[in-house]
Amino acid sequence: MSKYTVINYTVETILTYIKQDEIVVPEIQRPFVWKSSQVRDLIDSLYNEYPTGYLIIWQNPNVRLKNGGSAVGKKILIDGQQRVTALMTAIVAKSILTENYEEKTIKIAFNPTATGDNEKFAVQTSAHIRSSSWLEDISELFKQTFSQRRFINKYLQDNPDADEDKVEAAIEKLINIKNSQLGVIVLDSNLDIDAVTEIFVRINSQGKRLNASDFAMSKIAADKSNGGNLLRKVIDYFCRLSIDATFYKTLEGSDSEFMNSEYVAKTAWVKSFSQSIYKPDYVDMLRVSFMKAFRRGKLKDLVSLLSGRDFVKRTFDSSIIEDSFKKLRAGVENFINEYNFRQFVLAIQSAGFIHGDLLTSKMTLDFAYTLYLLLHDDANIPKTEVKRLVQKWFVLSTLTGRYIASPESQMDRDLREIASKGFKRFFDENEAALLSETFWEVRLVQNFETTSTTSPYFLVYLAAQVFSADKALFSNSVKVSDLILSGGDIHHIFPKEYLKSNGITDRQRYNQIANYTYLDKPVNIVIGKKSPQEYFGEIAALKNYPQNLEENSVPPSVVTQTYEDYEDFLLNRRRLMADKVKRYYRKL
Repeated sequence: MSKYTVINYTVETILTYIKQDEIVVPEIQRPFVWKSSQVRDLIDSLYNEYPTGYLIIWQNPNVRLKNGGSAVGKKILIDGQQRVTALMTAIVAKSILTENYEEKTIKIAFNPTATGDNEKFAVQTSAHIRSSSWLEDISELFKQTFSQRRFINKYLQDNPDADEDKVEAAIEKLINIKNSQLGVIVLDSNLDIDAVTEIFVRINSQGKRLNASDFAMSKIAADKSNGGNLLRKVIDYFCRLSIDATFYKTLEGSDSEFMNSEYVAKTAWVKSFSQSIYKPDYVDMLRVSFMKAFRRGKLKDLVSLLSGRDFVKRTFDSSIIEDSFKKLRAGVENFINEYNFRQFVLAIQSAGFIHGDLLTSKMTLDFAYTLYLLLHDDANIPKTEVKRLVQKWFVLSTLTGRYIASPESQMDRDLREIASKGFKRFFDENEAALLSETFWEVRLVQNFETTSTTSPYFLVYLAAQVFSADKALFSNSVKVSDLILSGGDIHHIFPKEYLKSNGITDRQRYNQIANYTYLDKPVNIVIGKKSPQEYFGEIAALKNYPQNLEENSVPPSVVTQTYEDYEDFLLNRRRLMADKVKRYYRKL
């Protein structure tokens, strides 16, 4: 079986297929990222018969209808969306959505008398509209009502010095763009998502790797019969509103279909929900919705299900498509539900993760939200326990890097185990295996030997400080949480310049996270380049500091230490930090 075929279509044929929905270009409904000058350059390339690259189309499978007949699936354009959208706006005058979600048409002007280095094509400006030598919008030439002879006569009347033959030749050449050949690679419908991705990477000149979420979103938008076009908008718009409340005004004036749908009230609330913990993009939303609804972790399976693939019979069935859209829609509605989303964010915040900078992995957060949604519907889990269990699993997953390497495979295994064992048994088994005393007393201590302030171990330690409402070092009032939220700085307990002046010049040593703590800026100024032995004495005389040292996991012996004791200090502090994280986890 051939994996793909190569066909040459004319520009006119491609645009006709798109108008008739035979080829689906879902990205026309999403922001157009090309610059206007790139649209101009594409038209110029076609005019001069330069190559413009292949389009890649993936056929939907030919599924069996309930009456036994066959339904020819649509073809989805998976590469070349920007080029085709550019042709649609320049030649057909179709409006596109800008990155600011504003509708506009990019108009390309044409000068049939331009010679040499003078531009023949330009993005339309008021100057082109005023000029008699420029055709202000080339889309006029491609309308059925366009009269070439009438246009040339009018142009020569307005430009008496123009050469009639050259003008006529230029206009004919421009109109002939519609007959330009575009190479189209059509991928076989029986290919799975991995094969499609690999072919795409090998063919695409930029080597850009598509992911399963991109394919899934294209599948969703292409299936209007199952409401996929509206569902895709829900996904896109919710994510956009979560980061830009002003986008709602744009929606009110640009998308009446969405504004008149049931989803407005279900999404509009998020524009008023201010938080920095979870700003999902479409991949996050698609992943969580899929995992919740299907109990699977690999998004490529969603692509197959939306195509109607029967995993057992290895055939395609239209009823699977309908059922898959129904489940996915329910998953999306669970995701955007105001109560669910707010309560999940609150659970993460109350575990000490009060700012997005304390989070290390979107995948870990995605699985935590999926778990929240699953446990909320689990009759075997008391509602009062859901928050605590989600918090503990989130911290466990973060500390062990559970969803860092091959995250989808791990998520898939976890979902299947949860389904077969029940969450409580699944959790207890993993907690016992992963968070043993050896982990707390040996491995976690070793993991703190790093310079990375974004390491998951250090960030969980900071969350533990927030959870315990710890005061910053040498402060009676300023909390660690205050400094995190205000963008405060992390400083060295053994000042960097002090260590360097005493021979400890390796940044891997003086920048150890065990040497870091949040300090109020005035305190840091007082410390300067002094040794702990010196400045602890000065500041301690003003503070009741024993509890403060404990809150910041600083060994009491630091008050008498110099650079000669630095390695001993680091080891002791790592142990105290690990112990603080252990106590924090067990309090959740």
